[in-house]
Amino acid sequence: MNPFGYDRATNAPEAVSMAGAAGARYLGGGTNLVDLMRETVERSDRLVDVSGLSANIREDEDGGLFIAAAARNTAVAEDQRVRTRYPVLSRAILAGASAQIRNMATTGGNLLQRTRCAYFYDNEGSRCNKRNPGEGCDALGGFNRYHAILGASDQCVATHPSDMAVALAALDAVVHLRGPAGERSVKLADLHRLPGDRPDLDTVLSPGDLITGVGLPPLPDGARSAYRKVRDRSSYAFALVSVAAVLSVKDGRVDEVRLALGGVAHKPWRAGKAEAALRGGPATSEAFARAMDTELAEARPLSGNAFKIDLARRTAVAVLENLAGNRT
Repeated sequence: MNPFGYDRATNAPEAVSMAGAAGARYLGGGTNLVDLMRETVERSDRLVDVSGLSANIREDEDGGLFIAAAARNTAVAEDQRVRTRYPVLSRAILAGASAQIRNMATTGGNLLQRTRCAYFYDNEGSRCNKRNPGEGCDALGGFNRYHAILGASDQCVATHPSDMAVALAALDAVVHLRGPAGERSVKLADLHRLPGDRPDLDTVLSPGDLITGVGLPPLPDGARSAYRKVRDRSSYAFALVSVAAVLSVKDGRVDEVRLALGGVAHKPWRAGKAEAALRGGPATSEAFARAMDTELAEARPLSGNAFKIDLARRTAVAVLENLAGNRT
């Protein structure tokens, strides 16, 4: 066991001050960080417990919602405003983990869980650039059924595990931060990094930055949302492919669309090319399929996951068809 210090913060400024020491990490529900520390994959000299910070879910002045970072996943999924106005988020959370994990996991912690694969956990027998930069990536030539087909590099092909983050990306969510340099915000779609040559860096956060909450803007008038997850087993497995979509149709044409994919990249993948191809066009199955072909044209499958291209295409088309009322 590696010894570490422990502090418990009562507010955000105090947490940031406590985390000023090098090597400090924020601890929410601990469902990912504690697991990685137990496996000696992660090490930290000090933990700052932020699970006691605000867990409120409140209305914003613009008609949206603000979800405090310490809000438990169960509380978010069960909130009547989330279920009614943002069903894509509630369904994504419920698809993501067991009830026990949802009861512990926090909103901020969910977003900061490590992008990882089985090789990341195997710190005795496998090479992993995310765990040890410059060591190599055994997933490239190994078992890579679950790995990335978009945005990967020769340094890392792991996929981001969060279902909630995929839904938040489709909702244009904004992440609010507090750190040593003050307060700032970043779009959820920009929070996580692609691996490039630094796969050990999962997010754009600076040292000491603390997530204080997530803002959800109101959806366009008449918009509907949905989340669908395809996995090898229904018992809390990571997604092979997942789709979060927001769609508004007027007079048979796409008025607004937001589309995010999970299980295909190092971060929640906002399908901007598909969105651009769909806006203003017919809300038909053929148009949905063409848009997804455009989005997936640059997909680069590995030896064991070429099926993900067609799976992502068909899943996205099915979700959009349902939202458009083209199928039941």
